Amino acid sequence: MSHSVPSVELPVAGSEDSYAVRRIWCVGRNYAAHAREMGSDPDRDPPFFFQKPTDAIVQNGVAIAYPPGTKNLHHEIELVVAIGKAGTDISEADALDHVFGYAVGLDMTRRDLQNAAKDTGRPWEMGKSFDHSAPCSPIMPASSIGHPAAAAIWLKVNGETRQESDITHLIWSVPETIAHLSSLGELCPGDLIYTGTPEGVGAVVAGDVMEGHIDGIGDIRTPVTA
Repeated sequence: MSHSVPSVELPVAGSEDSYAVRRIWCVGRNYAAHAREMGSDPDRDPPFFFQKPTDAIVQNGVAIAYPPGTKNLHHEIELVVAIGKAGTDISEADALDHVFGYAVGLDMTRRDLQNAAKDTGRPWEMGKSFDHSAPCSPIMPASSIGHPAAAAIWLKVNGETRQESDITHLIWSVPETIAHLSSLGELCPGDLIYTGTPEGVGAVVAGDVMEGHIDGIGDIRTPVTA
């Protein structure tokens, strides 16, 4: 029996257009305070990346089911960069020319599985790359807002603030991240980059409602169901 793979698209804010998602790249430990809370030294080693499956995308407002295999599901609010122009070995100076727009994303994490993988030196996939693990807001085009280098970012759970920071605190800026990632392989239209989360990550359970925001870019609301 064959199963067709549906295309994954995100709405483009302020238009009838949609953005077809190709790949999801995620940057690990890209805020110093979060690196510290996870027990790492927030130095300027080269950034590292992992992927989520394209169909992990969840539209804004759509609930996610509490996933199997975990008792410690964590929220991670992130600035998402949507690539609009292909390139390899992109320079920092040219990097923003390759950005179509920005969004607000959640990198949902089965923290217990991720920690077990870290302890044994095994890959993170089962902790990070599971079904419905990448909620994302509509994409705000850079043609409308430019390329924000500073913006408040926060996440609330049931109305209580859990994460609060500013994208100025990214260890690796958006241009630096694009330059480094494109030195390892071609970036193409449809590629999303989840740029890392600030401090304050924590667990959610069925019945919780996550609400995230980045100034000038948008909002995301994601309930968790049983």
